[in-house]
Amino acid sequence: MRELTSRQQDVLNFIRSFSARHGVPPTVREIGATFRVTPRAAFDHLRALERKGKLQRRASAGRTSRALTLADPPVAETYRRVPILGRIAAGEPVLAEENREGDLPLAPSALTGRGDDLFALRVRGESMIGAHICPGDLVLVRRQDSAQANDIVVAMVDESEATVKRFARDGERIVLKPEHPTMEPITVDPREQRVRILGKVIGLLRGF
Repeated sequence: MRELTSRQQDVLNFIRSFSARHGVPPTVREIGATFRVTPRAAFDHLRALERKGKLQRRASAGRTSRALTLADPPVAETYRRVPILGRIAAGEPVLAEENREGDLPLAPSALTGRGDDLFALRVRGESMIGAHICPGDLVLVRRQDSAQANDIVVAMVDESEATVKRFARDGERIVLKPEHPTMEPITVDPREQRVRILGKVIGLLRGF
């Protein structure tokens, strides 16, 4: 059997996780939205996975993407439960209340490492709309206390406010930049205010 490309493996992992959560595979449009490709490109990935034996077509189910199901349903796979720690703003910062809303089941094959350092947060507001992070999305976050320029991070200002923004520096100052044409960045001088990086956004899930 031919090996999968890295993108095909990502698509297959997404189909597995989506199917486990919803009981049906994702549509072409849902795959396209997740990977930011056209429906045609998403369908081409599905056809490639079918040719390589990772997906199989259900009899009498037509030609839609939902007719393609996993050839090896992960019924015996133990899913990693990533905690959903509550809502966080992607607009004006709001109080970061780490109230556990539930768990997000993800297949270990979709994670790097054990996944113990991951959490998910639900987004409100539209300040990161330019980065395709929309209200209601779940961002998957890896806990870490540092960031590189252009990373999308979860940051807390003065121990009481948290926000999802793109990280940058202006000399000694930390700049938390929105991805929205009408919104201004949050600029913090660490000598005057405490700013703490809670984690880096490494993934996005939509449709919850």
